[in-house]
Amino acid sequence: MAFPIPKTQTVALVRTLGGPVEFIDDYPIRTPGQDEVLAKILYSGVCQSDLHTRAGTAAGADGNPITAIKLPHIGGHEGVGRIIALGPGLGERDPSIQVGGLVGIRFSSRVCRRCEFCLKGEEQYCQGVGIKPTNHLHHEDGSFQEYICLDAGYITLLPPDVDAVLAAPTLCAGLTAYKAVKNAEVRPGQVVVVVGAGGGLGQYAVQYALAFGARVIGVDGGQQKHDLVSSFGAEFVDFRECPDVVAKVQDLTSGGAHAVIVAAASSAAFSQAASMLRIGGTMCLIGIPPGGGHIDTTVAEIVIKGITIKGNLVGNLGECLGAVELVRTGKVKPKVFVRPFRDLPNVYEELEKGDVAGRVVLKIGGDPGPHM
Repeated sequence: MAFPIPKTQTVALVRTLGGPVEFIDDYPIRTPGQDEVLAKILYSGVCQSDLHTRAGTAAGADGNPITAIKLPHIGGHEGVGRIIALGPGLGERDPSIQVGGLVGIRFSSRVCRRCEFCLKGEEQYCQGVGIKPTNHLHHEDGSFQEYICLDAGYITLLPPDVDAVLAAPTLCAGLTAYKAVKNAEVRPGQVVVVVGAGGGLGQYAVQYALAFGARVIGVDGGQQKHDLVSSFGAEFVDFRECPDVVAKVQDLTSGGAHAVIVAAASSAAFSQAASMLRIGGTMCLIGIPPGGGHIDTTVAEIVIKGITIKGNLVGNLGECLGAVELVRTGKVKPKVFVRPFRDLPNVYEELEKGDVAGRVVLKIGGDPGPHM
């Protein structure tokens, strides 16, 4: 039996960069095209990138503000929904996609599957052969709406038994942290320092590093974040109370960490990361400060210590499903706070102040269930 599909929906709309979030209750719902599905969105995480994009402070690789953004725009790229309709003939062409299944709404929305990056499993860097690659942060409307059309050719089909609340932020924050831990080539018994450990991104980095067998030291500020990081089984250094964080880390690790993952969105967080590393260590960068930010590290330190610096923009689809699997099986348990959809403006204010320990997930709509 088919799911009922209304004509209009509620969306969180931003009309101009730096403008307010407006809730529109009569926004039209798109009809899925031939190679698309229509999903009813259940939950969506709120990412710092959504905040920076709305504010017009998100930076590109050149350090300049990203202004090529679809306006008006509906943000959100950490969503979980349920497929309620298929485009014409899609069910016959691809029986793996079924009405009633759970689906993810991620950063990447459409990729060409033909460029050099797509062909080597790095489609998040798609350069577009024949089509323009798009994402839900800049080019297409995202998960801060009740219904969404998704590309069936690059769809994130989720396990039916995954917790949708926990899966939602895992699609971006979790994936990004999972990829950073992989990039660090963490081995059991090694030491990983996570800077910004108590935030929505950092909490995942702490837990994935622990899942890979590392000893983890979290760096952040405040009792709330201390309690969160400690609850995962990691050690904690409070930068607000410790006069020399580098010296503290060097002391705790007998010469420095094997890897430092910088998950904070503050330029100050990057300034001492390299000095926390031991010889041959790896610095993994996943937080992006407003304006792009800079690494305040001397060339001498990088060369003499043999430091490796790696960055990553989320991860590929396979890595996303790997990150979700560790959450599904309970090996990683992100701390999330479920809030009403219309709390989004307040959540943005809290993120700007750094007041969120863990991740906020918005309840967008009710779940119609896998079958009607």
